[in-house]
Amino acid sequence: MITRGVSHMELLTKKDYWRYTFILMAGLGISNIGAWIYLLSLNLLLYDMTGSPLSIVILYTLGPLAALFTNSWSGSMIDRNSKRTLMIVLDVVRALIILLIPFISTVWVIYLTAFLINIANAMFKPASMVYITKLIPEEHRKKFNSLYSVMTSGAFLIGPAIAGLLFIVSSPVFALYFTGAAFLLSSIATWFMPEVEQATIPDNNKSSSSLLLVKEDWTLVVEFTRKHIAVFMIYLLFNGTMMVLATAVDSLEAVFSLEVLHLSNSEYGFLVSIAGAGIAAGSLCNMIYARWFSLFKLMGFGTLFVSGGYVIFAFSANFTLAAIGCFTLAFFISFANTGYLTFYQNNIPAEVMGRVGSIYGLMEALLIIVATLTLGALSELVSVQIAVRAGTLAMVLTAVSLIGYLYLSKGGSSLIKPGQ
Repeated sequence: MITRGVSHMELLTKKDYWRYTFILMAGLGISNIGAWIYLLSLNLLLYDMTGSPLSIVILYTLGPLAALFTNSWSGSMIDRNSKRTLMIVLDVVRALIILLIPFISTVWVIYLTAFLINIANAMFKPASMVYITKLIPEEHRKKFNSLYSVMTSGAFLIGPAIAGLLFIVSSPVFALYFTGAAFLLSSIATWFMPEVEQATIPDNNKSSSSLLLVKEDWTLVVEFTRKHIAVFMIYLLFNGTMMVLATAVDSLEAVFSLEVLHLSNSEYGFLVSIAGAGIAAGSLCNMIYARWFSLFKLMGFGTLFVSGGYVIFAFSANFTLAAIGCFTLAFFISFANTGYLTFYQNNIPAEVMGRVGSIYGLMEALLIIVATLTLGALSELVSVQIAVRAGTLAMVLTAVSLIGYLYLSKGGSSLIKPGQ
């Protein structure tokens, strides 16, 4: 089946717009909080079962592996079905799988359930992106994305706080039950959202072979990329900085803090709290002032300042400089993400966004694995300090390249003009 989308916001009053925005934010916020509680609970549960840090490392590799498994075909499903229904189903599936984990006593079976949850996560993200793009009119997207940044930063702070409280009063198992309930509540919130697909009609072009259909969709994405190379380059440079290299550096952040900066566990915890405060402060400032900045400034200079914060952290020699670096990078994340999300929604048609986003995400997952393994190998062969510094300098290089592309490239400047 294939769907043709229409924005229902054209038929909604201003009151309806804010009501649906609140419901959507509530649903996504609950889902994000649940994801944090699930991650921390599963970390403790696995460590209690194995006593091995390697078990946690394996857990963190399942996300990129699930993206590699899923993103080659999930976009075809997303673009041909109701995004609202898909989001509800994925929330329910995640809830049911999480509620099964406390009854599992075998480690490899827990890894299998975690892999299935990561598959659902890999599908939920592009599906929700398409839904938001179809629901929110272009003129409201920057404001919406500013609020979205506040919500995600709030989940980053509230999720671990709730998890910690649940660990104190009960156990990781009870926290998993709580997480399952959170995902079910998120699905209920999405149920009250409007349908953004106008009609569902048979796909007359659909071959009897699903494999051939996926191949046709890959061809579509390749053709889209050729025709919109500027969109692809901005996607590559932004995510190369904010996702690929940042993830690789973050994988060494704890070891760098403890072994290079010689921080105690309590000092490291305080450093993480400072980063959380930076995210919260940056999100609030972004919500208030984002409308005064062009997408160019939000995305380009936001990315540059995030990279600069990483460099300050990597070249710090004491806790104070490390704290300044962490606060700086955290503060500007929401500015960069607001600019990027709005650019993404405005320049990739909603009708193909699921396929484009999923296949681009497949490339991103591959690059994350390569970059993380590269810095990990460099840390073993040379030192953790050199690996982290090399990663952060690479971030600055790609951030400067992004700004240069937006300023100097004809294609880039035609998409985002500095004066807008």
